[in-house]
Amino acid sequence: MTDKDRRPGDAANLRQQAEEVAREEAAPSPQGLEPLSPEETRRTLHELRVHQIELEVQNEELRRAQAELDAARARYFDLYDLAPVGYCTVSEEGLILEANLTAATLLGVARGALGKRPLSRFILKEDEDIYYLRRKQLFETAAPQACELRMVKTDGTQFWARLEATAARDEGGAPVLRVVLSDIADRKRAEAALEEKVEELRQALDQIKTLSGILPICMHCKKIRDDKGSWNRMEIYIRDRTEAEFSHGICPECMKKLYPEVRGMRRQSEGGALNPEP
Repeated sequence: MTDKDRRPGDAANLRQQAEEVAREEAAPSPQGLEPLSPEETRRTLHELRVHQIELEVQNEELRRAQAELDAARARYFDLYDLAPVGYCTVSEEGLILEANLTAATLLGVARGALGKRPLSRFILKEDEDIYYLRRKQLFETAAPQACELRMVKTDGTQFWARLEATAARDEGGAPVLRVVLSDIADRKRAEAALEEKVEELRQALDQIKTLSGILPICMHCKKIRDDKGSWNRMEIYIRDRTEAEFSHGICPECMKKLYPEVRGMRRQSEGGALNPEP
């Protein structure tokens, strides 16, 4: 170890010890005690030097332990405080004892203001029974519990959350809950959109099934009777139950039968016979 590695306090202490030893050696020997011989003096100085080295080694170990502790604190901060989910330690009475930064952010409150506040304070009133039931089961069975419920931030904003809790003991042996808090609002919105699409497809399937069954149709006017007993024109019935749209025209057979004069005039304009077809 070099002199620059030593702390100022260590050098001052060693200097003071050396001065005290020098004064003791220079002082007259107490009555009945003989002065130290050169050999005894060398042994004493050797012991002092050995003791000095021991102190330096201990000091180096303390510095190394402090560096390891600082690194552990940094890892703890990354793993606990900056985790993507919220972590809370909750007492048996339901009070928040500890919480990481993510939990404080999710609940919309400063981390220091979470201590000793009930976790139920941030749960929507309509969903509090879900939380109380899971907490009761956890303390009774010690089996991990999970639930999904709506939570409320301090500004009144609601969001869906998933709570996963396990039983543990604090430093004093008292039972506590370790709660993992996850924001699942995006997942709930996706599920709602999926359910809406499924309902649309179900309705479309019902319409397809309606058209694939036996349709009561009038043999003269071709109207179709719906499930309420009303008679509708065929194009209206099909339009209301499918995505099909109708455009109206007239086929050649109907043109010949219903409008022979129009058909004859059309053939004249195309260079055909001058007289209408019979």
